[in-house]
Amino acid sequence: MAAGSLRRMSCSTDLLQALWSALGGPPGILTHVGVTASERGSLPSLFRVSDLAASSIAAAGAAVAELIGLETGKVPDVRVDRRLASMWFLSSLRPSGWQVPPVWHAVAGDYLAADRWIRIHANYPHHRRIALEVLQTPAERKSLAESVGRWKAEDLETSLVAHGGCAAMLRSRSEWGQHPQGIALANEPLIFLEDVDQISHATRVAWPMQPNRPLAGVRVLDLTRVLAGPVSTRFLAGFGAEVLRIDPPDWEEPGIAPEMTIGKRCARLDLRQEAHQQQLIRLLESADVFVHGYRADALDRLGLGPSVLRERFPSLLDVSLNAYGWSGPWRNRRGFDSLVQMSSGIAEAGMRASGREAPLSLPVQALDHATGYIMAAATVPALVERRASGIAHQIRTSLARTAEFLAQAGPGDLDTSLDKVTDTDVSDKIEPTAWGPARRLVPPLCVADAPIHWDYAAGQLGSATAAWHAS
Repeated sequence: MAAGSLRRMSCSTDLLQALWSALGGPPGILTHVGVTASERGSLPSLFRVSDLAASSIAAAGAAVAELIGLETGKVPDVRVDRRLASMWFLSSLRPSGWQVPPVWHAVAGDYLAADRWIRIHANYPHHRRIALEVLQTPAERKSLAESVGRWKAEDLETSLVAHGGCAAMLRSRSEWGQHPQGIALANEPLIFLEDVDQISHATRVAWPMQPNRPLAGVRVLDLTRVLAGPVSTRFLAGFGAEVLRIDPPDWEEPGIAPEMTIGKRCARLDLRQEAHQQQLIRLLESADVFVHGYRADALDRLGLGPSVLRERFPSLLDVSLNAYGWSGPWRNRRGFDSLVQMSSGIAEAGMRASGREAPLSLPVQALDHATGYIMAAATVPALVERRASGIAHQIRTSLARTAEFLAQAGPGDLDTSLDKVTDTDVSDKIEPTAWGPARRLVPPLCVADAPIHWDYAAGQLGSATAAWHAS
């Protein structure tokens, strides 16, 4: 590789090395990984968002390269385009003749309370209903702002969370560092990787690995929502994994599904019904990977807590994420990327550095996207380990721990910008999504001789049956 082609690599290499070290990856693999040059800007942020995008995708690509190398004896080269990585953190989809619905509900967002700012997550009907009930206001932004202004931010945050809602008041980095949850998080690894058991070789541990489609034959049961989990399973599907996504009967994500369901079949189960719980168990019996974003106590209520999963499905890789970490008083708290940015001091640091009077969040949902690629990067070597030794793993990640990784990575640049998308950035292939034709951005990742592509166009939630393909 020409020296000039890697002028930007030093901006991402330290983060990639830190991620790869957290994954326990062999250092020699990174000699095959390069982040290509770009003189076309970065995402504007006080934090190194573009470097996080490039390095998290590169780590996932390195994991795939390691898998191929173990099978073939030759590790393929991996290349990541830093600018395209940044753009995929925004959106990969370019609809033709139709529009993706807005991601944010009109009343979701930042509000000034009596003493400081607070963010109210109101995208989903049940969270929105709780917020409106607690604040005793109609679903109208001006009325909501007036009601919020009569509360102290911490009191409102506490009340909304206690009622089952979602909110986060603005905290500084210093305040978060002294908060009990911030203290607990500081002692957590970026990735929890726990050996579960030594599995009998009669159990499902291997698949007929094809170097050009290395995950074909791997079954991934996806019970995640929104962004982080779906990013991870989208990546796995791109290298051939059979991904079956399961949603509740009434769950919809109109602003996200066109982006995140590519490569997957999407079904519905009502886990409040015994028959549907049994169907989930049958799916788990034949799954290789179980990816879920339930809070730490949620699967216990379904009778599928970690100890039960280990006992009943010893060869299953159990991959999960939550918002605020796996220890501390907030380990079961509902949360989303935008809320974690408020809690962890990212939005306050941006506000202060920019001179704004309102919170300044990251320009993309970077915690979600990066955590998704980190999950994928941990899943692939766990499959390698299970294939080689019969040891299965539990893998745990959190948005808040990714936020700490980003916050400690050093300063970004608020004054930069990312060049607009051009024709060369967009694939010529037309994708017949369920909503209409579209094109995708060119994938930011290239693994030599194993091109990333998806076997299914993006489809509606609930459009498939809750069953694996016939073996």
